[in-house]
Amino acid sequence: MENEEQIRKWRMILGGQQNDGTGFSLSGMDLQMDKAMEALYDSDRKGGLGPSSPNVSRWLGDIRSFFPNTVVQVMQKDALKRLNLTEMLFEKEMLENIEADVHLVATLMTLSRVIPDKTKDTARQVVKKVVDELIKKLAQPTQQAIMGSLNRSTRNRRPKHNEINWHATIQKNLKHYQPDYKTIIPETRIGYGRKRSSLKDVVLCLDQSGSMGTSVVYSGIFGSVMASLPAIKTKMVVFDTAVADLTEELTDPVELLFGVQLGGGTDINAALTYCQQIITKPLDTVLVLITDLYEGGDEAMMRKRAIELTTAGVQVIVLLALNDEGAPMYDHGNAQFFSNLGIPVFACTPDKFPDLMAAALSKQDISLWAAKEDLTLKK
Repeated sequence: MENEEQIRKWRMILGGQQNDGTGFSLSGMDLQMDKAMEALYDSDRKGGLGPSSPNVSRWLGDIRSFFPNTVVQVMQKDALKRLNLTEMLFEKEMLENIEADVHLVATLMTLSRVIPDKTKDTARQVVKKVVDELIKKLAQPTQQAIMGSLNRSTRNRRPKHNEINWHATIQKNLKHYQPDYKTIIPETRIGYGRKRSSLKDVVLCLDQSGSMGTSVVYSGIFGSVMASLPAIKTKMVVFDTAVADLTEELTDPVELLFGVQLGGGTDINAALTYCQQIITKPLDTVLVLITDLYEGGDEAMMRKRAIELTTAGVQVIVLLALNDEGAPMYDHGNAQFFSNLGIPVFACTPDKFPDLMAAALSKQDISLWAAKEDLTLKK
C-alpha cells in the first residue's frame, strides 16, 4: 500500500504519457488535478487553455478547489507567463474567479490603460480587496512604530499657565508634597510641547518601471497609512521618464494605484530634482527612493542631486525593492556611489518597513539598523 502511494505521487509529478514510466492510472480527483496541471504545464504539446478559451474560467475554479491559495497564486502567475493569458483579465468572469494578490494588482496596474470599460469596475474591486487586506495587516504596526518614535519629543519645561500638563506636573512633584498644607509645591512645571502641523516630512519617490510592480503596491499602502498620521506629512512621487505627484491620491490607495502606469523608461535625476523642489524642511525630512538605480536619464546630474540632498541635511534612503522577493537586479555602480555618500542602499520586506520608518524618523543610523536586521546587500 505504501509502495502504491509512492507510485501515485511519482505519476502526479511526471505528468503521464511519454514522461511516465510508472504505468499507474489516475482516477477521481487525482485525474482532475492532473488535467488541470496538464492544461498549464503541458501547454506546448497539448495547446493548453488557449488565451480566449471558455475553459479558462472553469480552470480557475478547478485549481482553487484542488490546491491551497499559495499554489493557486503560483499557477496563475505561470499561466500569465506561459500561455499569454493577459486577455483573461479583460473578462469579468475571469477576474471574479481569480485569486487576488499583490502580483495580480501589479499586473492590473500594468494593464490599467487598456482594460475595457466593462471590466474596469471589477478590476477595481479586485484591487480594493487586496488593498483592504494589506491595510488591515500593515496599518496598526506602522502607526504604532512611527508614533512611538515621535512621541519621544522634547517637553516644554517653561510653560505658560494654559500650556501646563497638570497630570505630568503633579507626578513630577509628588516628592514636594507638604503635609501641613495638604498640597504640592510645583517646583518643576511640565508643559505640552509646541503644537506643529507635522513633526516630520516623508517623501516616497517610486520608480514605475515594470520590475518595481509589487514594490509600488506596498509603497502605495504604506504611503496611505502614513498620510493618515497627523504628525507625519507624507508626499508620494512616482516617475518613469516623467514625474507625477500623487500626494492628493493618498487618501484613496485604490485610485492611487490606478494612477500609476508601470513600465517605460527611468529618469531618476528628474525625480530627485522634483523632490528637491517640494522639500521645505530638509533637516526634518526623510526621502525614501525606491528604485533599482538603473538611470536612463543624466547619471552625472542624478549623482549631483543626491549630493545636494544629503548636504542639505535630508535623510535619504534607497530601497532596491519593497517586497518579499529579495533584491532585484540593480546598478551596482550607482549603489556604491550612494553608499559612499552615507546613503543606505538595501532591499526591504514589507514587515520590516514600519520599523525602518520609525528608525529613520528618530534619526537612527539606518545602515546599522539594516545590518542588525540582516537587510544589507551581500557582496
